[in-house]
Amino acid sequence: MAKKQKYYVVWKGRKRGVFASWEQCEAQVSGYVGAEHKAFDSEDEARRAFKAAYEDYKGQPAQAPSAQRLLTAGRPIRAHHEQVDFASYSVDASCSGNPGLLEYRCVRTDTGAVVFRRGPFAEGTNNIGEFLAIVEALELCHRRKSDLPIYTDSENAMRWVKDKQCKTGLERGERNAALFSRIEKAERWLRAHAYPNKILKWETDAWGENPADYGRK
Repeated sequence: MAKKQKYYVVWKGRKRGVFASWEQCEAQVSGYVGAEHKAFDSEDEARRAFKAAYEDYKGQPAQAPSAQRLLTAGRPIRAHHEQVDFASYSVDASCSGNPGLLEYRCVRTDTGAVVFRRGPFAEGTNNIGEFLAIVEALELCHRRKSDLPIYTDSENAMRWVKDKQCKTGLERGERNAALFSRIEKAERWLRAHAYPNKILKWETDAWGENPADYGRK
């Protein structure tokens, strides 16, 4: 049986890019200090990976995404998954109570790999978590020079990010002071930076739960 074709991404090496053979890849990374590279099973997946960051794929299996693999909260994405841009990040928040104990996180849409997670924070709200998750994903993309889109299922958070202000009615107190410090930092970042990333609405009714969903509903 013929050996299956693999494609190789070099994020850091003598020459960056997508290569169609190990020999081409090896020429870029062999002996190169701090080289970053990985093999993929399809050219499409390799090109999506090259647009992202090595850290997103380090330690992850080199499989091309498919409707069977792509899961949200452990369940296959529903019909119309072809409308989803899987070369993206997804963010979501979970809050026990209103206000209550708040967590939020960002994952790779295609693999579900956690990119960052924050919390728990006392006396927060879900909208605050959704807002902070988007902004911190934008900060991460800015650091990595990535233009990948970001999915959220919160229209409120999308409006707040557009307005560069967390328009929560929650009052600041001793228990949530650290959370409000994060809000102020996020607002300052939005006022000081432009970004190329699209912030997209995750259509839960059509696609199932957001890939970053905590599965606690």
